[in-house]
Amino acid sequence: MRHNKPIMLVEDDEVDVMTIQRALKEIKVTNPLYVAGNGEEALEMLRNGDHKLPGLILLDIEMPRMNGIEFLRVIRHDNELRKIPVVILTSSKEEEHKMESFDLGISGYMIKPVDYIKFVEVVKTIDLYWTLSELPDVDE
Repeated sequence: MRHNKPIMLVEDDEVDVMTIQRALKEIKVTNPLYVAGNGEEALEMLRNGDHKLPGLILLDIEMPRMNGIEFLRVIRHDNELRKIPVVILTSSKEEEHKMESFDLGISGYMIKPVDYIKFVEVVKTIDLYWTLSELPDVDE
């Protein structure tokens, strides 16, 4: 990514976390990566002030305790967090999840491919888009 702001990954599956970390490394993304295992953990990280606000959130939908849709509802009603771009990166192909996510202002909805090479291509596409995009400064 062009900016050096952190990326937050909200994902409960350890294998998917490792796959995303590997893909980011492979395409030479050097942004710090914060990992939260569910929406509650992500909110705590975003609100406790110990971490710089991320420039992008990669969000899974199906997680325990607080799923991706519930997390989106909370951050979209928070004046400090609502400007952070969110890309859904999930295995869910549920039309209801897509509709709710876009209603809550997501920036994109990507299905996680099973094949690693295709997975890297998805991550590369996200990286290219965010490298070319003009984003608001969410720290303001």
